[in-house]
Amino acid sequence: MKKKKVKSIGCILMLVLCMFVVSFDVHAEEGRKQIDGSYLTDESESIGYATQIVRGVDLMAGYSKCVRLANGNLYVGGTTIAEHTVERIGLAVVIERAKEEDTSWEGYESWIVREENTDRIASSKELKVEGGYYYRVKCIHSANDDVSSSFTNGVYIK
Repeated sequence: MKKKKVKSIGCILMLVLCMFVVSFDVHAEEGRKQIDGSYLTDESESIGYATQIVRGVDLMAGYSKCVRLANGNLYVGGTTIAEHTVERIGLAVVIERAKEEDTSWEGYESWIVREENTDRIASSKELKVEGGYYYRVKCIHSANDDVSSSFTNGVYIK
């Protein structure tokens, strides 16, 4: 009987410890500045994945990518992947920027690519950008009538 009680107390202590660690990590995330769902970060790269697709059978996945390169350059782009070959597939890429004190993102550059009778499309560019801003990539992914979106966190350019 004592062994069971010791095991139960041990399990309860582990559970409490795990809850403390998890709640500590969540509070650490809350301290980071966020604008419209994107955290402002000093990381050199950020990838965003398409939100869940509510309806449809054509769109499988999509992602957006933002990478800080040397000399104030930024690699930006996205990819759309269909479940199978579709009549039309598309990708709209929007680059946005913000300063740390801002409350919203401002448009910086954008473009659209489309293909027919394929199962994927991708587009990327290397841009020379102004320092002192956080940059993020937002993409709209489409396959026939299925549409979803993705966005990255903000990557700081000095």
